[in-house]
Amino acid sequence: MQEYERKQLLERVEREGATVGADIPETIEVQGEEIDLRTFVFEIKRRETVPPGERDRVEQAKRNLRRERLERLERIEEGDISRERGEELAGSIIGIDRALNALESLGPTDIEREQKAKQAQDRKRWMSFLKKALGQDDDQGKRRGR
Repeated sequence: MQEYERKQLLERVEREGATVGADIPETIEVQGEEIDLRTFVFEIKRRETVPPGERDRVEQAKRNLRRERLERLERIEEGDISRERGEELAGSIIGIDRALNALESLGPTDIEREQKAKQAQDRKRWMSFLKKALGQDDDQGKRRGR
């Protein structure tokens, strides 16, 4: 592969919108192990949140995908590979990025509970503000005999 071809592939992989329209690979080999990546991502995404028992599995998958992405990127940067192999690697890196984006966008485990907690905090801050603004601090109220 020519040096300018290598640079084009690297630019394509690092481009801001590289994953737009990209598909998550059906399967991918990560550290010698074949993984049904698309099935895994869709299984997790279908739930919209990561159940507590699955968090470790998802975090480990993300770490493995990041490691595999880096290894493939290094093969493009430094490897003695053909243009065709470079194209394959670039496509797989973009697919890995797409899978990582999907896994990273998963929400917290309990959105309703989080929302209620935020509302409670907001009410507390508002009441505290009102008490201070009206001069009804807890300390002052105790001193006045209330």
